[in-house]
Amino acid sequence: MSALGRLPARPLSADAERSITVLGATGSIGSSTLDLIKREPGRYRVQAITAGRNAGQLAQIARAVGARVAVVADADAYRDLKDALSGSGIEAAAGADALVEAAEQPADWVMAAIAGAVGLRPTLAAIERGATVALANKECMVCAGALFMRRAATSGATVLPVDSEHNAIFQALTAGPREGVRRVILTASGGPFRTWSLEAIRAATPQQALKHPNWSMGQKVTIDSASLMNKGLELIEAHHLFTLPPSEIDVLVHPQSVIHSMVEYTDGSVVAQLGAPDMRIPIAHCLAWPHRLDWPAPRLDLAKVRELTFEEPDLVRFPALGLARWAMERGGAAPTVLNAADEVAVAEFIAGRIAFLDIPALVEATLGAAEKRGLLAEPTTVEMALAIDHDARSLARDLLPEFAVKAS
Repeated sequence: MSALGRLPARPLSADAERSITVLGATGSIGSSTLDLIKREPGRYRVQAITAGRNAGQLAQIARAVGARVAVVADADAYRDLKDALSGSGIEAAAGADALVEAAEQPADWVMAAIAGAVGLRPTLAAIERGATVALANKECMVCAGALFMRRAATSGATVLPVDSEHNAIFQALTAGPREGVRRVILTASGGPFRTWSLEAIRAATPQQALKHPNWSMGQKVTIDSASLMNKGLELIEAHHLFTLPPSEIDVLVHPQSVIHSMVEYTDGSVVAQLGAPDMRIPIAHCLAWPHRLDWPAPRLDLAKVRELTFEEPDLVRFPALGLARWAMERGGAAPTVLNAADEVAVAEFIAGRIAFLDIPALVEATLGAAEKRGLLAEPTTVEMALAIDHDARSLARDLLPEFAVKAS
């Protein structure tokens, strides 16, 4: 049985207290999750929260929400966290193993929002103990999607998609039987460069790429949205989450970001999920699922929106989307390499060391080098996925001088 949206063996009633762990509590998704939790005192009990290295902020959050355990990934920040929690009764821990132990805490529901490959092991730990996991970490599906979904199916875990596009598909899929699905359509805003010429995009600066027209997100995902790599990664996620062949997943540019995704059925019906561009809406859906949370969500006023427009993505100006589709169709470790190379490339672009269009160029070169070296076999363990991720980053860094020279 698929783990996606599977009802727990003993579903909680709408008003029952639910224990919560938030992996990645200081990021945008984690902060939005805790904002919703604080609006419902008595409904949610926070078991554990984690952060990367900001011990002071983590301690402040832990005190505010009454967490039992607070974990910082950076082992060097342990003393700061311990001191900041002094007298609170909240347990402090630090390091990679402590992140896994936080995920293993007895919580009914886990928000998996640790960004990057460091989130793989903790998320898998939550899945393997059979928790309900709200999945916001892209790397789990991109780097080892088949592995994660197999483990979830075996353990009895429930996986709920947090990304607005995948959450929209998840909701739209309730309109009919899975065998009646013809295709799913992921929508993309088009980012800040949607109307720019190829020449203008080539000269784009990090400051320009970080000005997303609709969404407020972290730097990495905002740059990926500008290149459409983010939508490419979402293609791969959808492939694993919904067990769909690549031929049944399409992308459509929708600048207003009102329709978050659509499902087309074999009878010609198209079911879309609409909402304001606020990540708290899909988070609230996952947090209360299979019920609904009553909170003052931003309301969608279609009369004010006035028009909804659509266009095909331009793969010449935005080649990252085509690279991601190739990696999805190639399978194996190609998506893992794609993601690792993109992380290296985006960091270099933000630092001003390569040009914007060097991001997909470096990713393509890394994929080619990895294929020549036989590094594209499918990872069968998290350790294997992490090793491939490490090797791909090394390959990308080895290729950087060629692109850095071009950008100078």
